[in-house]
Amino acid sequence: QLPVVAAGGIADGRGLAAALMFGAQGVQMGTRFVCSQECIAHPNYKQAILDASDRSTIISGQSTGYPLRSLENKLTREFIEKEKSGVSMEELMEFGVGKVRLGLIEGDLEGGTLLAGQISGMIKEVKPVKAIIEEIVAEAEAIIAQLKNSIGVS
Repeated sequence: QLPVVAAGGIADGRGLAAALMFGAQGVQMGTRFVCSQECIAHPNYKQAILDASDRSTIISGQSTGYPLRSLENKLTREFIEKEKSGVSMEELMEFGVGKVRLGLIEGDLEGGTLLAGQISGMIKEVKPVKAIIEEIVAEAEAIIAQLKNSIGVS
């Protein structure tokens, strides 16, 4: 049987529990692990995620076939404006060259791409990966146990 891995919008035990209850065998989390101590992302980028709300992200690149969800900034607004104005695919690709590195590694919060999921608003601290995983698993286990108790399953 092919394993199912749920991805997108998962940052805590509630998301893990929900994914497992829907039949996933595991989850993939990106944005949550950006804000781990072990992640090499620039501190400015991590702080931007910590400061984000649930409405801080935007999708750009839809016209290219390579959409990206990122924290909204000057770059994403310019990219979307270029998309709306109908510039060529080549011009869009040229405009985007090097912007991921600029944001994620160099920490340019306005001129770089700041990849982030909608769950950014849920992340409020940088922690070690071990602590993130332990907290998420413990929360999911507690939720699943509570649900089993409420429906009388042992």
